[in-house]
Amino acid sequence: MVAQGAPWTEGRRRTRGSPTGSSSIRGSSTSSPIRDLGIAKRVEDIGFYAGFVGASYMLGRALTSIIWGILADRIGRKPIIVITILSSLVFNTLFGLSMHYWMAIATRFLLGFLNGSVGTIRAYAVEVCRPEHHAIGLSLVNTSWAIALIIGPAIGGYLAQPTEKFPNLFSIDSLFGRFPYFLPCLFISIICFVVLITSIWLPETLHTHNVQKKEDPHPESLFACLSDSEEFVEQDSTSTKNNRLLTNWPLMSSIVLFCITCFDDMAYSEIFSLWAESDKKYGGLSFSSEDVGNVLVVTGASILLYQTFIYPHIVKVLGLINSSRVATILSMVLLFTYPPMVNLSRPWLSIVVNIASMLKSCSVATVVTCSFILQNNSVPQDQRATANGIATTLMSLFKAVAPAGAGIVFSWAQKHQHASIFSGDQMVFLLLDIVVLFEFIWTFKPFLDVPKQSSSS
Repeated sequence: MVAQGAPWTEGRRRTRGSPTGSSSIRGSSTSSPIRDLGIAKRVEDIGFYAGFVGASYMLGRALTSIIWGILADRIGRKPIIVITILSSLVFNTLFGLSMHYWMAIATRFLLGFLNGSVGTIRAYAVEVCRPEHHAIGLSLVNTSWAIALIIGPAIGGYLAQPTEKFPNLFSIDSLFGRFPYFLPCLFISIICFVVLITSIWLPETLHTHNVQKKEDPHPESLFACLSDSEEFVEQDSTSTKNNRLLTNWPLMSSIVLFCITCFDDMAYSEIFSLWAESDKKYGGLSFSSEDVGNVLVVTGASILLYQTFIYPHIVKVLGLINSSRVATILSMVLLFTYPPMVNLSRPWLSIVVNIASMLKSCSVATVVTCSFILQNNSVPQDQRATANGIATTLMSLFKAVAPAGAGIVFSWAQKHQHASIFSGDQMVFLLLDIVVLFEFIWTFKPFLDVPKQSSSS
């Protein structure tokens, strides 16, 4: 572990702790753990190495999400959810015990590799709700993310490096002194254990729909599930017979929209934390990790309220597509306002940053939830988890590239802060704006094909 006063930290604010990379779904900055592991020799290189920690989780999830989806369609939703919670308990704990950079990478990769709940829970949310309640059901999935965004940074920010914050309770010679980020990871693992116990009473939904289909002689076949022409009869007369998932353009086009949005969100999340904590001479805001954590807590609370009380009414008035277009336009406008924020003084800086972060995250939540509804309306129930598995795989690939790419771009930007045309921070947010522009273009035909069920509703 690197000494607390390592000389290469000059130019970056020293902070009392930081949320760990696994402290929330969205996560706050992994800069402090990477700094303390000693892999980065210069402050400008922290973003580069932190990006690969986030990418390892997404890469692991991308490799197995389709398989988890197929299993969820074969053996049920509940077993997959239980396996995921158990793996989170184990590997999140091991992440907190990481002494080397390669161990942090490996545990995050395995955490993603054994995570089969993302697509499964989306299918589950649709199956426990009537069609008219799909918007609120899927928005609650995002609400759980928002709750984690509130709790996660708080846990990481206040429990990391406990020997410094609570010297009367934790000795520097104890396990928590040797592993300064183990306590928040252990706390989260305890939460996972409680959730694992409560999942015993989770009802299975796969068998609750009357689905009649031909016997598949090879149910374990990946390609059989993706491309066999099965005949099915569903009670829901609005479902369409889209048996070839990979050639189902309403499904695949909504997945592409989802992936572009997730790439934007992941890259923004990585850049925002690094940018906010960077010194003003590097184009940052000189925030402490506690300041960033507070912004994420406020943002998470706003998403929770927005998804629960506001989003369903917006979709009811504007519809899925128009809601997505308005959200992407708002995102593009907001990103242009970030570089000038450096010139603000407190308390106006904190107020403006919090407002911008809330609006940006609510815009992303709008497009993501709309794409969830489009995806699940594009397939019958017996293919829903597999379809969500495909979406999770492609999304994870985009999210694996996003933090690594964002870290590389941010490191480059800090070294070119005084460029003649675009300074480093301006170039970073301009590139993010270009991604959102592609997202906006994709909401129009012929790129996005809306399933009849969604267009009629």
